Amino acid sequence: MEIGIIALIVFVSLFAIWLIFYFIPVGLWFSALVSGVRISLLQLILMRWRKVPPSTIVSSMIESTKAGLELNPNELEAHYLAGGNVTNVVHALVSAQKANIMLDFKMATAIDLAGRDVFEAVQMSVNPKVINTPPVAAVAKDGIQLIAKARVTVRANIRQLVGGAGEETILARVGEGIVSSIGSAASHKEVLENPDSISKVVLNKGLDSGTAFEILSIDIADIDIGKNIGAELQTDQAEADLKIAQAKAEERRAMAVALEQEMKAKAEEARANVIQAEAEVPKAMAEAFRTGNLGIMDYYRMKNIQADTDMRSSIARPDSHPAGHEPIGK
Repeated sequence: MEIGIIALIVFVSLFAIWLIFYFIPVGLWFSALVSGVRISLLQLILMRWRKVPPSTIVSSMIESTKAGLELNPNELEAHYLAGGNVTNVVHALVSAQKANIMLDFKMATAIDLAGRDVFEAVQMSVNPKVINTPPVAAVAKDGIQLIAKARVTVRANIRQLVGGAGEETILARVGEGIVSSIGSAASHKEVLENPDSISKVVLNKGLDSGTAFEILSIDIADIDIGKNIGAELQTDQAEADLKIAQAKAEERRAMAVALEQEMKAKAEEARANVIQAEAEVPKAMAEAFRTGNLGIMDYYRMKNIQADTDMRSSIARPDSHPAGHEPIGK
């Protein structure tokens, strides 16, 4: 029984000691003190109550103090509570100071809260980054397609990191410049002979304006010859013209057939009208006999004239004979 009570007392004592040292970080306070960082033990206790890790603040303060920077622990704590990366910001400030880059605490925290890696940006300012563009296809004036690949060397622009465009904008602008430069060339041979002309034209356009980077150089890594776009376009145009001509010819043929059928219909209509008119002749003659306008002698005279006309027609056309008469000798 006594052993159990002693074990319980020891456990409670150890837990109480751990709890005291957890809320009263004496070790961190002593480390800061020997490192020359002025921070009170009460501040560390209040950080623990505000759920701010004192170790992060103390280590950042020690690093900045050893580097000769004067930072306020309250500002570091506020940046942590705002969701920032305190350690990354302090690393960036120390690196910027060593590289003689103008970067203050306010700008560094703004860049960090904007979602950019401020420490990587400082490193990129010291050691420029090379961006490889995807293959860019463009067509020269002679119709030959060229496929170019470029390497863009950029350096981070600290002042433009907040609100500046990213790498995608740089790649898009460089690709647009390459297409414009190749498209303005009179021949693809000029581009192959002087690929640096593309770099000069693109670099002089100020493509890094409004971006978070500064373009240092643009180098054409590779140029390949693609398709003969001009010849393909001419071939497609010729095929299109041929189809148009065939369609127009078919249209004219259809119109001619339609006109022929129309003329045949008109001829049949005319024949029907003639037959109808001939059918009215006997009726008119009968009516003339009844009214006395035509006598019997007039009728025989008309028949004689008709017979004389048929005879003259048969003499003029020996191959055709009146109906019911065969030529002599047959």
